[in-house]
Amino acid sequence: MIRLGAGPLERIVAVGAHCDDIAIGAGGTLLTLCRARPGLRVDALVLSGGGSDREQEEQAALAAFCPGADLRLTVHKLPDGHLPAHWDEAKAAVEELRAQTDPDLVLAPRTDDAHQDHRGLARLMPTAFRDHLVLGYEIVKWDGDFGRMAAYQPLSPETAEQKVRLLQEHYPSQRHRPWYDREAFLGLARIRGIECHQRYAEAFAVTKLTLDLGD
Repeated sequence: MIRLGAGPLERIVAVGAHCDDIAIGAGGTLLTLCRARPGLRVDALVLSGGGSDREQEEQAALAAFCPGADLRLTVHKLPDGHLPAHWDEAKAAVEELRAQTDPDLVLAPRTDDAHQDHRGLARLMPTAFRDHLVLGYEIVKWDGDFGRMAAYQPLSPETAEQKVRLLQEHYPSQRHRPWYDREAFLGLARIRGIECHQRYAEAFAVTKLTLDLGD
């Protein structure tokens, strides 16, 4: 069944090249979805950080970002910053994920993300999830790669604040980064909120979306 559009949500997939990508890009959306749908199945895949403290951070963080969900997380050990050189391994991981679930929604990086790992993973997703709605999240970084987005998930002020709090609480390994702070995360959410007439929002790129306007 073709599902390049929004419908009932019982299963979602969330993927990231690195531990913390999913939470930074779509943490508020995950909080919103999981609160509204207790028992929602969330299959999460991260390509790097496996076997390290970063994996432990990710496990605890996503459990907090997906309250009440049936969370199934897999973290692989691809080297950070070198996804293009490990294309076959990355593709196999995505294909394995696809074999395990048939989601109603996929959260993934944007195809035009400036980071080669994010961009590479994003370009793999349509090869495995061909008939699914894929929302491409954005990650703040020094590259300055933000653009005009097509889809928005409004966040209540409480959810936006909780997202920032959980990011700070669960990823201590990232606190030293100059961009990893409350102002950056809330500032971007505020800008995206302005764009959709809300206080806060997360924004997503959409490559394909099927409309059903006849019903």
